[in-house]
Amino acid sequence: MKKFAYEAKDQVTNKITKATVQADSENAAAKLLIKQGFTPLNIKEQGDDTNFLTRITGRITTKDKIVFTRQLATLIGAGLPLSQSLNTVLEQTENKKLQSIIQEITASVEGGKSLSESFSKHPTIFDPVFLALVGAGELSGTLDESLQRVADQQEKDAAIISKIKGALTYPIIVLVVIFGVLAFMLFTVVPQVEKLYKDLKQQLPFLTQIMVDAASFLANFWWLVIIIVAAGIYFFIQYLKTDSGIKMTDTFKLKVPIFGMMFKKLYMARFMRTGQTLLGTGVGMLDMLKLTAVAVNNSIISKSIVRAADKVKGGKALSTALLPEDYILPLVPQMIKIGEQSGKIDEMMGKTAQVYEEELDEQVRTISTSIEPILMVVLAIVAGSMVAAILLPIYSLVNTINV
Repeated sequence: MKKFAYEAKDQVTNKITKATVQADSENAAAKLLIKQGFTPLNIKEQGDDTNFLTRITGRITTKDKIVFTRQLATLIGAGLPLSQSLNTVLEQTENKKLQSIIQEITASVEGGKSLSESFSKHPTIFDPVFLALVGAGELSGTLDESLQRVADQQEKDAAIISKIKGALTYPIIVLVVIFGVLAFMLFTVVPQVEKLYKDLKQQLPFLTQIMVDAASFLANFWWLVIIIVAAGIYFFIQYLKTDSGIKMTDTFKLKVPIFGMMFKKLYMARFMRTGQTLLGTGVGMLDMLKLTAVAVNNSIISKSIVRAADKVKGGKALSTALLPEDYILPLVPQMIKIGEQSGKIDEMMGKTAQVYEEELDEQVRTISTSIEPILMVVLAIVAGSMVAAILLPIYSLVNTINV
């Protein structure tokens, strides 16, 4: 779609309005304005004025999507027409990129498309779960409730991810400090030690010689090191995008010591919370499993859910289908079985998700508390080894001179 700047007169108030509109052509833009109650006076196509900095900084965050979804749900629930609700949300949205997308969605809706169809034109912003919930809300006449469920789902998922990132932030900072200490010692202290030994015509100890050679190599061939590291990072990132790379990453997350169980609980909470939201909105069991397999965002867990879906399709109960699957934690099929017996699967899935979310919170706090002393010990060992490699030879040299 193209963007058009227009000047139009409101047919009711006779006020002149200047703004922009998304449409396929100038004629389509004029028809859209007339349909909205305006008399077009001037319509002009705008070029793409989005510069590089805007493209980089204009990212749509999860918070932006949550706010947009909640506002739209509130307005629809208040009885406003869908088109008017979208236009009202547009006026309250500050993110320029999201504004542009809302304009396109509004134009699509006013052109006769359903809201889910309009959202589906932006798959990078609105995922399959989002589209399924909106579509189910449209069919059942509970669009506002579906949008609230979507916002709740996004909010809980974002909160969990934020806590995990918080737990990983401290180790990363300590690692950066460790590398900083190593670089400082190599490029400032080690050359002084080498000069001292040369002046006294003494042989450098083996460990100190290794450090001197490393510092010399990095000083003379830093450009080569940067090229090798950059190329290595680039090819590694490209590998991670392949099927084998994705499988390796997802398997590593599930098996890595300390963090493995944390990731398992994250995926189980996501699976159960998404399943509860979908079933509660009226999505069928098989469709729910298909969508949650995508939503968990782990290929290993996804395959387990897909295999379970095939068994459900063959007539098995979901609780039975999940039992032999790897990485599906035992509480999941147990709670689903209770839900099957009581006819409240979605409710049991929600309770299970809450259990895992609370356990995940506790585990994140435990890891954050226990990892600090471990990392401090590592930092002390690295710094101590560097200091020992520099100071011990100097003490030995002083003793030799005294003798």
